[in-house]
Amino acid sequence: MSVSPKKALGQHFLVDENILGVIGRLAELAPDDHVLEIGPGLGVLTRYLAARVAHVHAVELDASLEQHLRDVGANVTLTFGDALRLDLVALAPDATKLVANLPYNIATPLLVESLDGLPNVGLWCVMVQREVADRLFAQPRTKAYGAVSVLVQLAAERTGFHPVSRTVFRPPPNVDSALVAFRRTELPPNFARVKQVVAAAFAHRRKTLPNSLELAGLAQRDAAAAALAHIGREATTRAEALAPSEFVALAEALG
Repeated sequence: MSVSPKKALGQHFLVDENILGVIGRLAELAPDDHVLEIGPGLGVLTRYLAARVAHVHAVELDASLEQHLRDVGANVTLTFGDALRLDLVALAPDATKLVANLPYNIATPLLVESLDGLPNVGLWCVMVQREVADRLFAQPRTKAYGAVSVLVQLAAERTGFHPVSRTVFRPPPNVDSALVAFRRTELPPNFARVKQVVAAAFAHRRKTLPNSLELAGLAQRDAAAAALAHIGREATTRAEALAPSEFVALAEALG
């Protein structure tokens, strides 16, 4: 039964099963795993996971795909709804891995929110746009380095990376993709505050950090400059110059 991917939902269905073995390896799948999958689409990855793990919690926004997901496996719990709005902890309390071909339009916010929003998830293996994959572990002072780089690197370490051909999707996207896997390390105790500081710091990339933090309404310019001085940085410093660990120190200095 044919189905037309919805561009508005960022749908690019995984159709080439040859990539599944790479996903299984990077996700380090085990028979006792409980996996959360976001955006199962036509169920190609879902069926692969169901045959190899104890349970799959699959969350799909597009209810019109139900007919394609009815027979994905007896050990699959399927929920229809917006993954950014659903209480994923309540839906999948036992999930310790997030394995998914993420819809392009939610990949970055979902990954960022999962870092502290899904505390039981210890390993991610996700298919994302190559540009997004490059951002996750980009280094300071590079074009790709940004807020998501800082937050992901504060919470996890990369364990795998695999470029993916456009031909594994239907329709083929106009951008390159990649599989990226990363394992949880340990969140800074002030991670919620760090997220606020990082978001404000990168809100105005061409501004100095004191100006950006003030424009974002997080701190007065003088207070921000003093906090930077406390961590050994000049008031002219920009967000892209700070290493992830320095944002933790900056958040502490700002109070």
